[in-house]
Amino acid sequence: MTELIVGDVIAERSVHLTRESLVRYAGASGDFNPIHYRDDVAVAVGLPGVLAHGMLTMGIAIGTVEQWLGDPARVLEYGVRFTRPVLVDPETGADVHVSAKIGAIDDDTARIDLTVTAAATTVLGKAQVRVRRA
Repeated sequence: MTELIVGDVIAERSVHLTRESLVRYAGASGDFNPIHYRDDVAVAVGLPGVLAHGMLTMGIAIGTVEQWLGDPARVLEYGVRFTRPVLVDPETGADVHVSAKIGAIDDDTARIDLTVTAAATTVLGKAQVRVRRA
């Protein structure tokens, strides 16, 4: 790993989600809540439409850091606050954008701050990862 400097962006990526992505994730995770694949159910419970699974959004975000680290075992702690759902349009889907920036450094660990957005709206707040330095 190169020298870490607070404020440096160390990784960025965008992931396009479709309704098919949500169905595949439901199968992998076992979360078959119909708000993740049926518009009528989502609207009936007061949502604007089908939402991506929160844990899928979290997984996309941490995956960005894991790719940069090269070793997911170096992740020591990960936490987020869900601020807005990711709406997945039946035709155009949704794009989730992740930017990972060094937030703090100490002798053995670094804190990485994640900015996670969809449709120009922050969807995960206080998204932070503590990693073991190489």
